[in-house]
Amino acid sequence: MTPVETYITQQPADYQAELNTLRTTILASLPDAEEQLKYQMPTFYWHENVIHFALFKHHIGLYPTPSGVAAFASELTNYKTSKGAIQFPLDTPLPLDLIRRITEFRKQEVMKKFKLS
Repeated sequence: MTPVETYITQQPADYQAELNTLRTTILASLPDAEEQLKYQMPTFYWHENVIHFALFKHHIGLYPTPSGVAAFASELTNYKTSKGAIQFPLDTPLPLDLIRRITEFRKQEVMKKFKLS
């Protein structure tokens, strides 16, 4: 099992399916990412840390760096955000299309930074 899979299996059973869906959504955009645990959070590393997530008592936190939050600020008005974090409440479905687009945005940033095609 990857470190991210291990993290998910250690979470409450009620949230494991949703966390697996989140993992799958991110991996669809970052198929070559290495799954790691950093800062005690699932991390997707592809030339650098691209995106992290974590389960908390009342939300799932998504950490796409400050640029990932800023680029989608107009679509994140229904969620609590900070400089580099987004909180998705546990009592609402994850916005998987938005998460996919944020992940794609971060992938494009990494591609430009490392001059990848």
